[in-house]
Formats: sequence, structure tokens, C-alpha cells
Amino acid sequence: MNNSKKTVLARGCDPVLSAEFAKMVPALIGNAKYIPTTNDVDFIEKLKTEKWSVVYFAPGACRFSAVNQRIPGANEETKAWTLDEYKALILEHQGPDVPVVESTEERNSLLLLNDALENAKETLATL
Repeated sequence: MNNSKKTVLARGCDPVLSAEFAKMVPALIGNAKYIPTTNDVDFIEKLKTEKWSVVYFAPGACRFSAVNQRIPGANEETKAWTLDEYKALILEHQGPDVPVVESTEERNSLLLLNDALENAKETLATL
């Protein structure tokens, strides 16, 4: 599979884990460009200024959301948000055709990302 003209915007919680995942994941998802973020200032800026093929929420962020806890990296505006509010923002800025990938389990991440990328639009973020 060749996803080299597709992009993934990721929202995680842990800067170290996000950086490590970003190093290994492109080769495992057809060389899609993978851009990790771990705070909402960075995530929302990228969401508003670029077009993305897929938006991905890392398992840690999903687990915090599932128990209605603040996702690490939230700002004053987003401190009470769950994934529902993030999805509304994604819909507003990316439209209805951008898949959102989420799972509370790491073991599902690559399968879900590959499934989403299979039919996702080609976009090349300038980042």
C-alpha cells in the first residue's frame, strides 16, 4: 500500500511516546506523513491551518476521554472536552469526509489507521 500522499494528524498525551510512535509508524501505514501533537494549542492550530487525510486520537487520550477526565495537554478552553467536542471541531474545520480514528487499546491502532487511510483523501500537509 502506498499512502505517501496522505497525512495523519495525531493527538496524543505523552510527548515521549508520541515521538517514538511517530518514528516507527509511517513505514507501517504505507508511508503516510504522520504529525504528532500532545497539546491542544498545537493540535488545534494544525487542524485549522492544514487539510488532513485522517485525524487520530492515541489510546491514552481516548482512555482519559472515556472516563471523563481532562486529556493531558488540554488548554483552558478544552479542559473539560471529551472526544465528542474534538470531533465537532474536526468536522467544522476538516469537513465530514475526514475519518477520525480512536481506540483505547494500542493493539488496534495500526489496523484502524490503515483501514482509515485506505479510502482517505490524498493531502500533503506543508508541515
